Amino acid sequence: MARFTRSPRYRWVVLFMGFLGVFGALGFGRFGYSAILPSMQKDLDITSAAAGSLASWNLGGYVVMCAIGGILASRFGPRKIVSIGTVLAAVGMLVTGLAGGMVSASAGRLLTGLGGGMCLVPSVALMSAWFDARRRGLASGIVTSGSALALVIAGPIVPRIIEVGGIHGWRWAWFFFAALTFIVGILTIALQRDRPRDASNAGTKVTCAKVTKVPLGLGGIARSRYAWHIGFIYMMFGFSYMIYFTFFQKRLTADLGFSSQSAGFIFLIMGIASLLCGVIWGTISDRIGRGRAIAVMCLAQAGAAVLFALWPTTAGLIISAAIYGLCSLAVPGIVGAGCGDQFGPVLASASLGFVTIFLGVGQVAGPYSAGKMEDIFGTLTYSYLLAAGVFFIGTVLALFLKETRWASELAQVRARERGGQKRTVEVAENVCSSA
Repeated sequence: MARFTRSPRYRWVVLFMGFLGVFGALGFGRFGYSAILPSMQKDLDITSAAAGSLASWNLGGYVVMCAIGGILASRFGPRKIVSIGTVLAAVGMLVTGLAGGMVSASAGRLLTGLGGGMCLVPSVALMSAWFDARRRGLASGIVTSGSALALVIAGPIVPRIIEVGGIHGWRWAWFFFAALTFIVGILTIALQRDRPRDASNAGTKVTCAKVTKVPLGLGGIARSRYAWHIGFIYMMFGFSYMIYFTFFQKRLTADLGFSSQSAGFIFLIMGIASLLCGVIWGTISDRIGRGRAIAVMCLAQAGAAVLFALWPTTAGLIISAAIYGLCSLAVPGIVGAGCGDQFGPVLASASLGFVTIFLGVGQVAGPYSAGKMEDIFGTLTYSYLLAAGVFFIGTVLALFLKETRWASELAQVRARERGGQKRTVEVAENVCSSA
């Protein structure tokens, strides 16, 4: 059994467990909040700005632990960090469901964010150890699309739980999310693995002597132009996409007068479309590059935000949700694949943790800014137009992202395939040069 679980063929189990980890800790922890928010806000009697600040507490914990969790995963292994993070996220959801006011709700959202941060970065970075450049974007995209499964479940189920539970139905929704996430944490402890038998991925050869001499290289990551460039792109994305998700349900119900069931149906459409985004955009990024793929996704999401703001009919909202679902949740996976391309599997977690700090800054600022704008204007229309503008800035930045190491590694792999040669990429040398 031990030999099987360390075999490169086990990468598909590793991929599935990464998908489930993101599904529970991040999907329910963050995107479940959007579905629960209207009932939760009403019962706790809080303003829109306060609702945005609860999302900011979650995202603040997320970004702190993304940075720390990436380093911890590089030192102690992703399996341990992801397992602890998933269980911690479940505890945070439980605390949120028990909240009686802003202080306890903020604490619950903070714990959930800390757990989500410990889960996402190591899960995505782990794909660099199990998959080569041809499939790294695909694998990372599939992992991050685990959140989409949570969207699919939350959309139709949360309104039913709230209807059955009455005024406190939103609490039972959090308890339901906590129970499922805890089960995922137990499965992660039992089934997840840190590396294949030969410490390589899919036939990639690495000499252990070289790997053990590689330092953590945090200074090299912090001085890397690539890390800062992709970090600012990630910031623009985080600012905008959290506005879209956080106030999705409220825009439909409070602004536009849709019923909770109708809003849940549109939410479900977005979730179903999101299930495909990892496969589609991961494959595209493996072909055309991470930067170009992100640019196209950000441009499409800008269009979706404009539609959500200016075409508030059922048709316009459904088209917006479908476009958004097909693009948004793949971006973190593509960014993770880019970090693996540029810094190698040893530094993948640490480098992704570094650039996720930028994401967190955007995610904290986005919902709070959008909530403030709603309090001022009495509508979320202008908040969604703001999101569209920032998405467009991200599009321009992504077009200029240079990816020399990704292109070099992919060219080598394809050249060996054409020549029928055995794939023996020295990944450790790439890691050393990246540091």
